[in-house]
Amino acid sequence: MLTSIAYAAAGTPGAAPAEGAAWMSFMPLILMFLVFYFLLIRPQQKRAKQHKEMLNNLQKGDHVITNGGILGRIVEVNGDIFVVDLGETKVRIPRGYIGNTYDPKNLEKVAEESKTDK
Repeated sequence: MLTSIAYAAAGTPGAAPAEGAAWMSFMPLILMFLVFYFLLIRPQQKRAKQHKEMLNNLQKGDHVITNGGILGRIVEVNGDIFVVDLGETKVRIPRGYIGNTYDPKNLEKVAEESKTDK
């Protein structure tokens, strides 16, 4: 009696599943990949492209922030090595360790505003 119920639940023996059912089973995976691509992968690639472009456009006189948070001004460029003036000292920094550029005028304004707010 139990075997007849099992055969009835399985459908007809030897029948292949419908093609639409197989395609629909992959639909959640496809949708998850699309969500990850548009929310995570694509924006990260765009940021990486902008950062690479910024690194390629660096030149003498630009104010930079290193990945370690040090602020300085580029005084010399030797290939992929920058000599950065930190005020009283100069350091050599590889191109890959430059995090961003900044405008020193805007930085001073922000510092003055934070002092007056206290």
